[in-house]
Amino acid sequence: MIRVSLGLILLLCALVPAARAQQEARDQMVQRQVERRGITTEAVLEAMRQVPRHEFVPQSQASHAYEDRPLPIGYGQTISQPYIVAYMTELVQPDPDDRVLEVGTGSGYQAAVLAEIVDQVYTVEIIPELAATAAQRLDRLGYDAVTVKHADGYYGWEEHAPYDAIVVTAAAEHVPPPLIEQLKDGGRMVIPVGSPFYTQTLMLVEKEGDQVTTRSLTPVRFVPFTRSDDQ
Repeated sequence: MIRVSLGLILLLCALVPAARAQQEARDQMVQRQVERRGITTEAVLEAMRQVPRHEFVPQSQASHAYEDRPLPIGYGQTISQPYIVAYMTELVQPDPDDRVLEVGTGSGYQAAVLAEIVDQVYTVEIIPELAATAAQRLDRLGYDAVTVKHADGYYGWEEHAPYDAIVVTAAAEHVPPPLIEQLKDGGRMVIPVGSPFYTQTLMLVEKEGDQVTTRSLTPVRFVPFTRSDDQ
């Protein structure tokens, strides 16, 4: 006969309602903040429903995890608002067998959303503390498809290139040439471009053979693209 302690039973009783409430909060977030603004790709919507956003913010911010705004995650960085994460994900049109590069891991939330859709996600973070904690968090939550590297994202991650899609989550003053080089023929990149002190423009970069086209989409505000100290 299996015996279960009273303490474990009480713990499970407490966890089940909490998990249900968090799922309801995610469902409402997707419905009110994402679907109503025009995101229609079902794989993106389902990924947003599945990823526990409260796990990717500091405990002090957990009660705000499903609100329609970015949140601080330390070291001067933020986790983007849910709509922007969904919008950028939809823009690169991810397919299940895609290989995706993310530049700017942060807490790992965008990487987790991508990993709900695609087979392989490689993500680069220049702040060592964020890279380490994101890797641990993603591993704890079972996102085995994500590989995290501490490095200067300007140079991408050449070892695993080319990529079907690249998602950049920090504002650069121009599109880094190494990222264009690492984008697969037919690939798509989304990146905020502009001064870190003003509103930037979210850009869609598409590569067809030797031809690269860019399209301005919408004004955004992202943290600046950080470079290594020797740049």
